[in-house]
Amino acid sequence: MKRSGYSDLPLHGGRVPRWLYSRMARLGSAIIEVIVSEYGPAEFLSRMSDPFWFQSFGAVLGMDWHSSGITTAVMGALKGPVNQMSSDLGIYICGGRGNHSRATPKELFEIAAQIGLDGDYLMRTSRLSAKIDNTAIQDGFQLYLHNFILTKDGDWSVIQQGMNPALQLARRYHWHGANVKSFLEDPHTSIVGPNMGEILNLVDKNAGPSRQGVLDIVKESPAHMISELPYLKMPKHHDVRFTDVDLRRLGTMLYQTHDAGLQDFESLLLFQGMGPRTLQSLALVSEVIYGTPTRFNDPARFSFAHGGKDGHPFPVPTKVYDETINFLDKVISQSKVTRSDKLQACKALYEISKRNEKDFEIDQSKYEAYLQHERDLSSALGGRTVFQDIKKADQNRSAQNHQLELF
Repeated sequence: MKRSGYSDLPLHGGRVPRWLYSRMARLGSAIIEVIVSEYGPAEFLSRMSDPFWFQSFGAVLGMDWHSSGITTAVMGALKGPVNQMSSDLGIYICGGRGNHSRATPKELFEIAAQIGLDGDYLMRTSRLSAKIDNTAIQDGFQLYLHNFILTKDGDWSVIQQGMNPALQLARRYHWHGANVKSFLEDPHTSIVGPNMGEILNLVDKNAGPSRQGVLDIVKESPAHMISELPYLKMPKHHDVRFTDVDLRRLGTMLYQTHDAGLQDFESLLLFQGMGPRTLQSLALVSEVIYGTPTRFNDPARFSFAHGGKDGHPFPVPTKVYDETINFLDKVISQSKVTRSDKLQACKALYEISKRNEKDFEIDQSKYEAYLQHERDLSSALGGRTVFQDIKKADQNRSAQNHQLELF
């Protein structure tokens, strides 16, 4: 299972407002369409199995950059629109949180019957991945979310998340089955690392060695086993500090899209309504689509596309968000007829910024000024946070209670 790992994320309460959730669904599914169009369904699974890419993906969609809620919100927002396009994308998302996770085997069996895959194998794989992360790995996290992502060719990836209330942490586990030829031939789990094939045969009738392997694993230190895998640990602070981002990459992108080089993006600028702020968002979206794995070591940077629902690094600029969605929607629509030059220009945003990074000089002193600039612009850009919704709801309840008092 290549490029798999796990993430530790601060437990984060609250909810995803409807105005953001609907946008996440539209933008997220559009990004997936472009990835599948450019690289195919298998590449999308490979990216979903990378904890750093997944966190960056959630941040570019406007979720709080460091929180555990990214997992639930992203997978929940994607499931409906992706499954509606499954015949075109060749991708299916099963499971979810709580009761939805327990429905995964049934969903897998129904999909397998439709597209001619081995439903029993898929159901067993789903159950084993959950059993291993929830039971065989004694790390103190109880699973509450399980998503199984499947392609029409039978490739699969699993994303699941557990909670440890005592530590106020959630842990996300990533699996990728692309390299698994057989559960008896050196399979890997995203937690215990390579060459742990015994674990994956816990329920097999000939699994005596596997059960012994589980006993051996339980005796091992979880910290020792986990240390062998890619690990993303997000901090508890809500604000996005300059230490959380690669300033060279962020600075290059901001300079390129705001201060210079706009002539390089003529085909983008011809698009109605396209301006520097939307180019900034598109540059980060294009990096999520075209970037290589090493580009996602600082997921916080991608929150500079559409902010965060809690206002960090700034409120979600809904007008810019909608322009980004509309641009991708039109690009996707055109590319189905003919190869869109705007799709190539979108890729150029990423490539030009990356090329100019080596000569870019970092000025750390401008970081706070830029954040304040975004906050000052927030109202003009339709900036919203979940706290505004809460305040409005409280005001409505107060008004209703006042009316009741009259009677």
